[in-house]
Amino acid sequence: MIQQAVPVKVVGFAGPSNVGKTTLITGVLAALKASGRRVSVLKHAHKRFDVDQPGKDSWRHREAGAFEVLLASQKRLALLREYDAETEPSVHQLLAELSPCDWVLVEGFKHADLPKIEVRRAAAPEQMAPLYTDDPFVVALATDSPPPVATSLPQLSIDDPAAVAQWLLQSGDRFDYRPEHHFPDEAA
Repeated sequence: MIQQAVPVKVVGFAGPSNVGKTTLITGVLAALKASGRRVSVLKHAHKRFDVDQPGKDSWRHREAGAFEVLLASQKRLALLREYDAETEPSVHQLLAELSPCDWVLVEGFKHADLPKIEVRRAAAPEQMAPLYTDDPFVVALATDSPPPVATSLPQLSIDDPAAVAQWLLQSGDRFDYRPEHHFPDEAA
């Protein structure tokens, strides 16, 4: 679990596929890093994603039945975990796996109980009903057009990730993540 003296700040980015969430997040990440922050990303992936390559030693270990394969070098570490049965860990369980940092940017997990920015683009190939009308965790919109339903939420430019990062930094404690709110039995 993320254990550190100063709470990590966590913000989600939610919206339909192909609206530019990843592009926005990479720009926000770069801006936060440039301001001296350590930033991690937690991304929800499709059911059968794989970061491993057939024939590689780690792939062979997984295929042989390893529950976890930890790859490490002087530059990076990767942990691959195979579940015996299909399971969907919560965003809070996944946040607990991360090392201490200043910010975690969460992509996907659109129904998570975390403060989030809804990402919308007028010309998106796939539209969905606005989240912000029913989701109290949506704290802002990142968009390139007026929202489909009027709102008093801050509207940030999807095309200006540096401004989104600045807004996050100026928003103070609103993004402080407190694991004890999600793991009450573990708070002490």
